[in-house]
Amino acid sequence: MLTYVYRVTKYDPAERDEHGHYTGPEDTVSDRGEVEAACLQAVAACAADTGIDHLVVREPQVPCLAYLGVEPLVEGFGLDGLFPSDMAGFHDGAQVPLDIALELVRVMLRGSGAWCRLEAEDTFAVHVGWDQYLYISSSRPCEEALARTRELGLFPEHLDASPYAFEAEEEERDIQRPGDDDFWADLHRAVATGRAGILEETYLEGASRWHHLTSDTIDAVRVGLAPRARLAVWPPLSTDIDAVLRTLPADGLVEGLWQHDDGLIHSAVADEEEFPELTARISSARAAALLPVYAGERVPLCTAVMPDDDGVLRARWRTEPTTNDQDLTLRQPKG
Repeated sequence: MLTYVYRVTKYDPAERDEHGHYTGPEDTVSDRGEVEAACLQAVAACAADTGIDHLVVREPQVPCLAYLGVEPLVEGFGLDGLFPSDMAGFHDGAQVPLDIALELVRVMLRGSGAWCRLEAEDTFAVHVGWDQYLYISSSRPCEEALARTRELGLFPEHLDASPYAFEAEEEERDIQRPGDDDFWADLHRAVATGRAGILEETYLEGASRWHHLTSDTIDAVRVGLAPRARLAVWPPLSTDIDAVLRTLPADGLVEGLWQHDDGLIHSAVADEEEFPELTARISSARAAALLPVYAGERVPLCTAVMPDDDGVLRARWRTEPTTNDQDLTLRQPKG
């Protein structure tokens, strides 16, 4: 944990009640003007005091993309122009220069959709909470930067820790299978025996892609995965569309998967009001499946998280463990 943690806001501490709640006139949204610019200057000043010119994206997320008919509030989630098309550069572990990091802070201040932590390991960190609360942490006191921040009309306050700082999972849930060569060898066997057929790739928190797996496509799928992606392996889709639709529940949420002749797998989460539209989409597909979405019910065959190129698993997010994860195998059970 970094020694110096500051909450930087436009909210005057003198206008807080006895519980620390702000009661003054400032709005809780970005002015997209002088105050926003001051916040970015404060981050830049603290980074300069710390000697930082690059930061690393951690735990990136966007609003969930899976619901039927839901469009992002801001196209591209505020990332347009910052990364290559389809947000390919916005991933856990991406190193960005300070100017791009500042633009990411701007995106978060505006609530444009994308969120992440920005860090230089054991040296510096910045992230944004609710209501324009900006948290800056450093290995140095950043006294000159804090003075500059006050000159800009902002209020830096020292904290013991940010309420949004990353906290490791409980120890018993911290075992994570890496998506290494052994995992992919097991996956090849599972696909060849017909046990596995689709791969769910969560490349950002809130955003997933689905991949059709065959013995001929597995290696290409592996190469195209996002860095540090979270993986879940599922059985093949069913070509008996009528049988799939008969499992549609009377109400609640369900995730539908369907595949057309182009081989692409589409997905959407729907409730009972959206079941007719989901049914129409699945009815015209060549293969489909319905998956539960509720915790405890959604259990894939096996899960993994992609390690870095050097084989080290640095991603912080974890998958829910399955029996196959604990056995570290996808092989056909004996007996």
